[in-house]
Amino acid sequence: MNLSKDWKDYELIDASCGEKYERWGNIYLLRPDPQVVWDNGNLREKYHGKIDAVYHRSNKGGGHWENLRNVPAAWTINYKNLTFNIKQMGFKHTGLFPEQAVNWDYMINKIKNSGRKNIKVLNLFAYTGGASVACMSAGAHVTHVDSSRGMVDWCKENVNSSNLNMTSVRYLVDDVVKFVQREIRRGNKYDAIIMDPPSYGRGANGEVWDIEKNLNYLVEICSEVLSDNPLFFLINSYTTGLSSTVLSNILELTINRKYTGSITCGEVGLPITSCGLVLPCGIYGRWESNE
Repeated sequence: MNLSKDWKDYELIDASCGEKYERWGNIYLLRPDPQVVWDNGNLREKYHGKIDAVYHRSNKGGGHWENLRNVPAAWTINYKNLTFNIKQMGFKHTGLFPEQAVNWDYMINKIKNSGRKNIKVLNLFAYTGGASVACMSAGAHVTHVDSSRGMVDWCKENVNSSNLNMTSVRYLVDDVVKFVQREIRRGNKYDAIIMDPPSYGRGANGEVWDIEKNLNYLVEICSEVLSDNPLFFLINSYTTGLSSTVLSNILELTINRKYTGSITCGEVGLPITSCGLVLPCGIYGRWESNE
């Protein structure tokens, strides 16, 4: 498992009985997590008086935040030289997935060590832009595509907070499949592609996305917008029941048949500091050039 172990401003302190206790800067949150099926004690009792906010799930779906102490509407945390804006969102989220730091490090190193200039990266289902900010910090130009204007605006905040060159990114609120199809017709090419597809979703104009039906096709058409000598192709997924081997198989039958490279796949996770366990957080499949 690939672990994100280099955080200073984020810490997964404990996890037990369907919940995780985290530090985001100096804000302490208790959030639900379906992977935490083990019992390591009652976190609300163990950390009584040390929790700033709790997210409560609703039996009808969704849920709400309960602020036990004063929590700002937004605050920032740093990962190395990157700065991210954190906010309490619906469905328990904060606008950042800290386990992805291990992938950010990979992308930064791959771009910096390539010895190339003017590297172009395409980030699909790009959310608030953790990967976009990482690639920009390494000197790449990023095309950031998400169907939600709110997420794209949040990425702009992260780029600005990280003091990155605003001319090194292109933002688009668009359906990713339609965007890639247009890029094929326009003849645009990218040296690296990142995608973090949801299980289900809707595009900017109501287009329906289903990962089981649409992922293979999307990767196929993305292969047509790769440059002649691409650096990497990274797929992240949080879809329950989807194996990382599935992502590896798709990359083998699409990208690796066109380009010489190697494929790795597996899980990403976070260390739990209080007990030495690991929280699995998602899967990845990665094709990379052999250079």
